[in-house]
Amino acid sequence: MRTRNTFVLTVLSLAAAVIAVAGAAQQAPTVRPADLVLRGGKIVTLDAAKPEVQALATRNGAIVALGTNAEIARYVGPATQVVELRGRLAIPGFIEGHAHFFGIGELKIQLDLMATKSWDQIVSMVANAVEKAKPGQWIIGRGWHQEKWSSTPQPSVEGFPTHASLDKVSPNNPVVLTHASGHASFVNAKAMELNGVTAATKSPEGGEILHDKDGNPTGLLRERASRLIDTKKGTPQLTPAEAADLERRVLEFADREVISKGITSLQDAGSSFSLIDRVKEMIDLGRMNVRLWMMLRETDPKRLAETRVVGYGNNKLTVRAIKITGDGALGSRGAWLLEPYSDSPQSVGLPTTPVAQMRVVAQTAVDTGYQLCIHAIGDRANREVLNVFEEAFKKNAKNGKDMRWRVEHAQHINAADIPRFGQLGVIAAMQGVHCTSDAPWVTPRLGAQRAEEGAYVWQKLMKSGAVVTNGTDAPVEDVDPIASFYATVTRKAANGEVFYGDQKMSRLEALRSYTINNAFAAFEEDIKGTLSLGKLADITVLTKDIMTIPDDDIRTAKVAYTIIGGKIAYRMPVAPAGAK
Repeated sequence: MRTRNTFVLTVLSLAAAVIAVAGAAQQAPTVRPADLVLRGGKIVTLDAAKPEVQALATRNGAIVALGTNAEIARYVGPATQVVELRGRLAIPGFIEGHAHFFGIGELKIQLDLMATKSWDQIVSMVANAVEKAKPGQWIIGRGWHQEKWSSTPQPSVEGFPTHASLDKVSPNNPVVLTHASGHASFVNAKAMELNGVTAATKSPEGGEILHDKDGNPTGLLRERASRLIDTKKGTPQLTPAEAADLERRVLEFADREVISKGITSLQDAGSSFSLIDRVKEMIDLGRMNVRLWMMLRETDPKRLAETRVVGYGNNKLTVRAIKITGDGALGSRGAWLLEPYSDSPQSVGLPTTPVAQMRVVAQTAVDTGYQLCIHAIGDRANREVLNVFEEAFKKNAKNGKDMRWRVEHAQHINAADIPRFGQLGVIAAMQGVHCTSDAPWVTPRLGAQRAEEGAYVWQKLMKSGAVVTNGTDAPVEDVDPIASFYATVTRKAANGEVFYGDQKMSRLEALRSYTINNAFAAFEEDIKGTLSLGKLADITVLTKDIMTIPDDDIRTAKVAYTIIGGKIAYRMPVAPAGAK
């Protein structure tokens, strides 16, 4: 009897063990190893299903698992690349919401005037460039801003210098220096001579040639007047092969710059058909890392239809938006206002595209299946653009389309127009860092009432129901998302003053503005913007937790890794042993 009982117990124990193993197998089935695993960190997903995890796994460019270190351990195989986060923060890859990709690369081969603090410093940089230049070669630079100078140049007109100082150091080399905003240029006498700009030259529609008291051009060209200068004049031209090679190098410079800043996708604010073709070529050659969503500055319906593309090259390129410019910038007094500038009562700025033309382009966008993105900075420009959008939406309401048209910048808005963004479903494509960069001159330009009422009103726009996105407008600003994130959550200018702090975003709102909101603004929220199962494995890893560290420590965070499609596109260089 005892033997029989022992046998029964043994059989029952074996059966229980089999059942237990089977249950365990059901709970933890065998999985194919991942290509890449991140573990041991704080991963903020922005996915409500799993807002924060320790680890994730990717395969074939997409996210296949999220969870604890233990849960993701089974995805590690012999060939899996493992990134030990060591407590660092991983977030959905930064999406730059408005920048000029080619311009970022061009800045690497031009005079970079972004950090200049005086006109004398700029003149000195031009003089050095002339010494290295060939006779007659154009000296080209970008990034100056008169409001950042330590003193006003003498002589000056409206705070801008005259070209005589440039002529002294560059009498034979034409010079063109673009304002940081991109909405004005400064040229020397040689540049004007080659392009036939004289005291008799009339300002073009949507532009202005600034003159001195004697009626002579000072060298300052606002808005469309900058188009009077053709840098091809008076200098030997590149051969087609040389020009193509230069374009490739500029695109590679831009690509390296943006991925080093943690950017996995970039929304380009206006390029040509020909540049789109060059970008496609670079993607085909495997020479581009960042994903691009590009707006076209051209409006030929036939070419638009031929060029429209979504997800080209394994989601490396989408072209489905048109960009036009409604006005200029506040710094150069080109923003189009409802009332005159407080510090220049004779001016209300400049409309750079006639409203009638905006309407024509709006219908072209509808007919060709493109989003419409219109640059508007001043309150008059924003109102006119919203009017054009509303008219187009009503006219085409029968289509029932989700259009997601965008106002690029939306910096200064009349109180009556703020609710219209939410009511119309118009996206406010803004740049947090512009708020703090512009803060010193917003109130002098607009007056205190207009500044408080409608300048960079992120919270007011979000409360209207509008989607607010984030970016830098590079090369107007550094393409660094961390600097713009800091500006967005603090609204603290360089002098330490907070610019209407009630409009600052929370850390979570700011992160969403740089990720999922930008994805939504490009019809890409199904494939990017959060770290969710099945979405692209586009991830930014930072050295510090920008979601929790003190405000002033945010700017010290660095990009440790930029991961695009599950592949490490950039990693922070390792400091040499013993380096401090």
